[in-house]
Amino acid sequence: MDGQETELPPHVLIFPYPAQGHVSPMLKLAELLCHAGLHVTFLVTHFTHRHLLRNSTTLISRLTGYSGFRFEAIPDGLPEDDLRSGDRVMELFRSFRVTAKPLLRELLGSDGGKDSGWGRKRASCIIADGILSFAIDVGEEVGIPVIIFRTNSACAFWAFFCGPKLIEAGEIPFQGNNMDVAIKCVPGMDGFLRQRDLPSFYRVRDAANQDLQILLSETLKTTRARALILNTFEDLEGPVLAQIRSQCPQVYAVGPLHAHIKVRLASPSSSNGMWEEDTSCMAWLDAQPPKSVIYVSFGSITMMERDQLMEFLHGLVCSEKRFLLVIRPDSVMMGKDWIF
Repeated sequence: MDGQETELPPHVLIFPYPAQGHVSPMLKLAELLCHAGLHVTFLVTHFTHRHLLRNSTTLISRLTGYSGFRFEAIPDGLPEDDLRSGDRVMELFRSFRVTAKPLLRELLGSDGGKDSGWGRKRASCIIADGILSFAIDVGEEVGIPVIIFRTNSACAFWAFFCGPKLIEAGEIPFQGNNMDVAIKCVPGMDGFLRQRDLPSFYRVRDAANQDLQILLSETLKTTRARALILNTFEDLEGPVLAQIRSQCPQVYAVGPLHAHIKVRLASPSSSNGMWEEDTSCMAWLDAQPPKSVIYVSFGSITMMERDQLMEFLHGLVCSEKRFLLVIRPDSVMMGKDWIF
């Protein structure tokens, strides 16, 4: 074209924490950005990448249909046979933080050159998971703006952000066993928030608990980012979003992402899980009366012993209610062996 190079679209590097609840919404955001014409590199661990390729074939096929989309995989620093669940979650966090920072710096090109090393335009922006604050450090080093994406709710983010105030006021650690005690030091939620509503990391006996302090520190570092993305919307969490903007002025409530995909792509949001889905229950579920089924899921990282599972099953059966229980592979332990 008269000897001039065609201007390439902006290139966004999306960098989730390697866990189901973090990867899933960030994949949805990646697809929406690709649909808008941007180039996207989705940076995941080898472990996550293998699970996505195996269990999310429909989504992967759709994403790879975008010429501007690509995966990039890096190690997380743990052995291949590590389950990366249960009490190993924080070990994954520590290992990944040490392993990933220099790799991210290398991939972005710390010399400031135009070539990202991937044969495409250098990243214009990094959208990093909210608990990977080291991405802000790297972004500042290489001159690329960083936007933080917190994948939990605005209320959960704000409760973590106010953590130091809770500790200073003596509301953390909890006193006694009454979980209905009101929490007063989270502005905008002080009229209804109870101890039982706070994230589980707050249920510590010592406020100096290392895991709690890490998460509080990661949350407070959000103020260093260029902006904050939350998978929510104003009508749902408007008052809390207003509180967050008092500390992080550039807040974008972009959710619900699954609904945007359904509308913009004219198709239902397909699975982007790291484990294969069993949809055989859907016919049974559709045949049940409205609001009659108890849904039970322990998430993507919780592990339990067989006796604990049996206790839950006992309670569900004795309730005499219809229920649907989701059991993740390798989530139940019998002695030294994992079942299911």
